[in-house]
Amino acid sequence: MSATALVGAQWGDEGKGKTIDILASRADMVVRAQGGSNAGHTVVVGDVTYKLHLIPSGILYPDTICVIGNGAVISPGVILKEMENLSERGVSLNNLKIDARAHVILPYHVELDKLSEAARGKEDIGTTKNGIGPCYMDKAERIGIRMCDFIRPEAFREKLKRNLEVKNKIITAVYGGQPLEFQPIYDEYLGYAEKLAPFVCDTSVLVYNAIKADKNVLFEGAQGALLDLDMGTYPFVTSSHPTAGGFCVGAGIGPTLIKDVLGVGKAYTTRVGKGPFPTELNDETGERIRNVGAEFGTTTGRPRRCGWLDILILKFAVRANGLTALAINKLDTLTGIDTLKMCVAYEKDGKLLYDFPTDISELEGCKPVYIELKGWSEDISKVKSYDELPDAAKAYVERIEAESGCRVSMVGVGPDREQNLNR
Repeated sequence: MSATALVGAQWGDEGKGKTIDILASRADMVVRAQGGSNAGHTVVVGDVTYKLHLIPSGILYPDTICVIGNGAVISPGVILKEMENLSERGVSLNNLKIDARAHVILPYHVELDKLSEAARGKEDIGTTKNGIGPCYMDKAERIGIRMCDFIRPEAFREKLKRNLEVKNKIITAVYGGQPLEFQPIYDEYLGYAEKLAPFVCDTSVLVYNAIKADKNVLFEGAQGALLDLDMGTYPFVTSSHPTAGGFCVGAGIGPTLIKDVLGVGKAYTTRVGKGPFPTELNDETGERIRNVGAEFGTTTGRPRRCGWLDILILKFAVRANGLTALAINKLDTLTGIDTLKMCVAYEKDGKLLYDFPTDISELEGCKPVYIELKGWSEDISKVKSYDELPDAAKAYVERIEAESGCRVSMVGVGPDREQNLNR
């Protein structure tokens, strides 16, 4: 039995796409189990770049089964466009499977997402406005429309009509927006349902049987540990569980079936949207990291906030996910910076904090406590093995390992899969 979960060890955007692609090349099955089109994985194969949002990265391998589990939420128009783009590039979709229990994002979810964000004003969360949160709200309220409902025209009609009546009251009375019409939505989404129906099944059975048959199963994480609904920097979080435990609920399998958990992080820290960021750099160094590292969101295109590596975040990810190893990406982005900094504690009111706080209000007044490490000037993007790295670069990686308490098994020195070094 070989099942590996891959999770983001920071605030998302850690370069999971490349790492997943490397692991997916030898996987029999790749599973998405949380989030939706708010996720974005960029995979570079030769001179071709694929930007995936809902479909697992294993789709690029014709013999790999790709599963979207019950814990994910499906934007029908988005996934169909993604499927079309892949088909046009010669990528087969024969092995794509969507769980019948996955919930469907509908136009009123997107509209409510936009209106609620606008209503918050300066207190907005910074969502992607893709309807993710409102869809999960309906799921928790037990009024959601699942794929098994969606692909049955009469069931879909009844649920959509009932839900739209309620949502229109909220849209108009609470937010002062314009009501949505039933028939255009029903007609459009009925067409989507017909196209997606052949891919719908009970994926939990497929995943369980694959693991029991000793197949290589890869659970593909979306977002990052600090965006977890329960464990993250609440309320600046996503609406699902991008920690390792989320795979169990979101794929319908027990925790004892997952053997290894690999956390993916960057050699520095980034985040998109609002929320606390203790090591953020609003200076030339931060701008340099953003430009050299091409730190712009795959889904939104928004510039990412950049800062020094925060060890407290990595320690949190190790603990919350039970990480068995770390993959550190974009080490090459730090090339040319004479002195590198690494946050190993926060100082507040004369006391040192060595663990990331549970309440973001505790971060007010916290100052990062840095250690300094020597940088390197050599171009490391073309090295073929870890041993070829400059001593300063190896010292930086090994310090991450020592401070986080977790083995660093992979180091990325560029966007291509060939630019990944095993340790």
